[in-house]
Amino acid sequence: MREGCALVTGSARGIGAASATALAAEGWPVAVNYRSDADGAEAVAETIREAGGRAETIQADVRDPAAIAELFKDLEERFAPVLVVVNNAGIRADGLAPQLGDDEWERVLETNLSAAFRVTRRALKPMIRARFGRVINIASVVGPRANAGQANYAASKAGLIGFTKTVAVEVARRGVTVNAVAPGYVETQLTDGVGNGLLEAIPARRAGTADEIATCVRFLASEDASYVTGTTLTVDGGLSA
Repeated sequence: MREGCALVTGSARGIGAASATALAAEGWPVAVNYRSDADGAEAVAETIREAGGRAETIQADVRDPAAIAELFKDLEERFAPVLVVVNNAGIRADGLAPQLGDDEWERVLETNLSAAFRVTRRALKPMIRARFGRVINIASVVGPRANAGQANYAASKAGLIGFTKTVAVEVARRGVTVNAVAPGYVETQLTDGVGNGLLEAIPARRAGTADEIATCVRFLASEDASYVTGTTLTVDGGLSA
């Protein structure tokens, strides 16, 4: 195991919580980041500790550049350099494009895309120095596939996929990989209310689970994935096929 730690943003529940747990099972000390759900984050950290792993909760609103700087400073003092980043923090503010306000647009883009950029930018220098790093961005099949009422969410996730590819090319020779995981319909709090009638369109005829997404995150963070970079791993039960 490398001398470093893993940061999972927005990991108090859902895919983030499952990813934090999966990385801890691989031996990474994990920072369970949250914005407001302190109880949820502590429950995730306690589950990791009970299983013999190491985890700390750390509050930070990743939309705030100053909070990101403090987050990394705190982690580097508590643990070691951040060598695995999972950009999972995300929100929805649905509405048809003609009715979307500037605030709904900007909040979703800031949380889902700009925060991922800033976290990644801060993480890359230590990764490059260590000649090892893993950046895993949680995208969505809604990025490349239209979903009416989610223009802001789709734009943020499509941007995240393009960002993933470009940064991967920039740092590939430094031992740093940058990939995305694009879930389809996964039953989490974030997807509440968007699955009506969708199951019939999924060839697998079921929703995915957070643990199934976390398994892909764990693989992309591993040494086994050292030659996988700049790609988007779609996990959607065949929806996009």
